[in-house]
Amino acid sequence: MTHSVEAAMAAFTPMLPLAIGLSGGADSTALLLACARRWPGQVSAIHVHHGLQAAADNFEQHCITLCAQLEVPLTVQRVDARHARGQSPEDAARTARYQALQAAVAAHTVVPASIALAQHADDQVETLLLALSRGAGVAGLAAMPAQWQRGGLAWHRPLLEVPGADIRRWLQAQHQTWVEDPTNSDERYTRNRIRARLLPALEAVFPAFRATFARSASHAAQAKELLLELAEQDLAQVGNPPRITALQALSTARQANVLRHWLLIAHQTTPASSQLAQLQQQIRACTTRGHRIHLKVGRGFVLRAGAVLDWYN
Repeated sequence: MTHSVEAAMAAFTPMLPLAIGLSGGADSTALLLACARRWPGQVSAIHVHHGLQAAADNFEQHCITLCAQLEVPLTVQRVDARHARGQSPEDAARTARYQALQAAVAAHTVVPASIALAQHADDQVETLLLALSRGAGVAGLAAMPAQWQRGGLAWHRPLLEVPGADIRRWLQAQHQTWVEDPTNSDERYTRNRIRARLLPALEAVFPAFRATFARSASHAAQAKELLLELAEQDLAQVGNPPRITALQALSTARQANVLRHWLLIAHQTTPASSQLAQLQQQIRACTTRGHRIHLKVGRGFVLRAGAVLDWYN
């Protein structure tokens, strides 16, 4: 079951004061308007100026005007969100946006207890479909969480169960304008192709797809938590760095799970599926003292160092 803006906001109980990530688009405009009305004097806004398109100045001006009308303090963070070679433009912009939000807090430009972002039900479906298209595992299929902790702050997505069209209808009923991002109609971006072509088809065939997809993402998020708990327990048993004989005693699935966890928490890298399968094959074959392991994994290499695995880049 999808929620209305009013129902979503009634269920939203963040720690105050609250900062809103304000792009100037319909979704964040609605989120700021609703929060400023509910908690007057307790809400601030952070706008990230990406500098990637001519319309960026119009977004900033909309945010300045809106915040002045609502008497909400506004911080503008200017970033260079150009993507590096091999990086998608969407990923680069998203990374720059999160870094800018955290930088505003770290600089004490704003001092919130919570930050709210305006992703909605359609964004969640698009994220899930992108994860499926990439062959993602449970972590990817968990899509976007409704709330999480990062950098000592509570982060929230209160509109995650509200369809984008409902948000726009709500804004129109409030006689509130917003700015349309011209890149949203550019189908060179995969997410935009999903929005323009797949979502209407899903609507026609499965009218309740937003709610059912959200339920699947929630199930995946629970499974992700269980896998993390198991990985932590197994890593405590096999050691850090992991002992090869202890890894060999685990089932294939648990071994893969703990290896991913070790590589992520100890070395901040993630193996490709083919790399992980090759590493597990070498671990199984490692039954003699002279067996050598030296494999490209993630951003570096896993090698055998006596009785344990090691990693370097």
